[in-house]
Amino acid sequence: MKELIDNYHVTTLKEEIRIDHLVTVHYFEYSKNYIFEGEKHNFWEFLYVDKGTINVMADDRKYILKQGEMIFHKPNEWHNVIANGQVAPNLIVIAFDCQSDAMSHFNNKVLTINNRMKNHLGNIVSEAKYAFSSNIADPQLKHYKKREHPKFASEQLIKLHLEMLLIELIREDSNLQVVTRTSPNIREYAQEEKVNIIINLLKENLYESLSLDDICKQTLLSKSSLQKMFKENMSISVMEYFKQLKINEAKILIRQNENNFTQIATILGYNSIHYFSRIFKNVTGMTLSEYANSVKSLIE
Repeated sequence: MKELIDNYHVTTLKEEIRIDHLVTVHYFEYSKNYIFEGEKHNFWEFLYVDKGTINVMADDRKYILKQGEMIFHKPNEWHNVIANGQVAPNLIVIAFDCQSDAMSHFNNKVLTINNRMKNHLGNIVSEAKYAFSSNIADPQLKHYKKREHPKFASEQLIKLHLEMLLIELIREDSNLQVVTRTSPNIREYAQEEKVNIIINLLKENLYESLSLDDICKQTLLSKSSLQKMFKENMSISVMEYFKQLKINEAKILIRQNENNFTQIATILGYNSIHYFSRIFKNVTGMTLSEYANSVKSLIE
């Protein structure tokens, strides 16, 4: 629509991408055992891998994202994130409300971004720190507290850099990069991946005194979810599985005959030789001495 101002015709500029509502801006530095169980919501979200490799589920699709890649989740798309248990990932996650038709370009895509686009991402994160006092590394953050004295126009710059990023992504029409797993039980496969992460975590901490709270803290799973999922997949509780791993390791250490029973208990993270002895007998049906002197120890 054109209007006349001082004999000049002015043109209303068309906005192909317009963002007025920001939901979250996060920069996460997760552990290599990080597990996000999954969610869906009625706004857009994208995830960018700044370091490492992660597994992402989006509805019935599985993606493996590497450094420099970004995935978009459209409104009401279920998605989760699972680290690969080998490299601790750094992730940028930005969620926003956008009703523009052009956003359909990002449906079901994994995009590789260039340095100019990375600069937009860096500016969005920086301006979010200038605008808000909330901790952008907090995954539970639902509401941002504005700073009393923010940098001038920091909120507007978040909007502008985000819109410019989306526009440039559409203009570049980056090649789609997708790694999928075709399976009729894709959610079950996601659970298997989570269980494998937990098992690797247990094996890596075989010589530590690892509690259920410790496992939940390192994987970011709730106790109820962790216990239910592990029991369904392994037919045993996670702490019982950990105990059996320790006892199997104890058998190996006993057969090596390089440490006495007290030393083995200490090596495996037990504070009491008496408690260790009781656990060993409950699992194996034999005392430590009986196992050490048995033919079974020779067979194993």
